[in-house]
Amino acid sequence: MTPFGEKVRRLRRERGLLLKDMAAHLGVSSAYLSALERGERGKPTWALVQGTLQYFNIIWDEADELARLADLSDPKIKIDTAATLPEATLLANRLAREIGTLSPEEIRRILTILDAAGKRKAKAAGTSKGRAISSGPDRELA
Repeated sequence: MTPFGEKVRRLRRERGLLLKDMAAHLGVSSAYLSALERGERGKPTWALVQGTLQYFNIIWDEADELARLADLSDPKIKIDTAATLPEATLLANRLAREIGTLSPEEIRRILTILDAAGKRKAKAAGTSKGRAISSGPDRELA
């Protein structure tokens, strides 16, 4: 199951909505929508995500979150490690082979590490922008 599929299924069930009714609204088959919920289909299209938001009447932060989950829900991803360290290529290959054997706790620990790396990257990007802006009259003179 993908993050998007899990969220859609949960929303649909919480609201007591039938899969066949949602599929008809979105203009897809029940089989396709069921497969999408189970993660047996690729990343949903932009149009399908927008239709889902409209179907559930989702706006603002919840809409952004569902769109983010859709973007992170390709069950058959490809990782380009050409411009990385050899260890990164090893990590990508090992993860591809062994992801099915990881426990939920091990997956959570890996996600925590990746979240921290993403925050460092965002902070570094913000810092470098801040440095460029702060080179005005308030900078220190030697």
